[in-house]
Amino acid sequence: MTREIDAYFLQKQEPIKSYLLALRDYILTYDENITEAWKYRMPFYCYKGKMFCYLWTHKKYHQPYLGIVEGNKLKHPELLQEKRARMKILLFDPNKDIPVKTVHSILSTALKLYK
Repeated sequence: MTREIDAYFLQKQEPIKSYLLALRDYILTYDENITEAWKYRMPFYCYKGKMFCYLWTHKKYHQPYLGIVEGNKLKHPELLQEKRARMKILLFDPNKDIPVKTVHSILSTALKLYK
């Protein structure tokens, strides 16, 4: 039986599906203390049990994004606040390569808030 979290990724259309799966792998291998959880009907990534980030698809732009839970505490030119009070997002173009340096920089800065 497929887990809900796996079904979330598998039901996406290409190239968004592959993009989100690659981001999922990157996040899960970024730090040994990051674990995956299904919360609020979306894939969340927790650092030592605390919600850290999540993956989702933007409803308006139909682009995958990385949501940073404590994004309001981060200053990065590519993070978008939109109408969110706490979280910021990093939008991706699924037809381009993942900007690994940008993702690494944001995850690194965000993790410092948890340590």
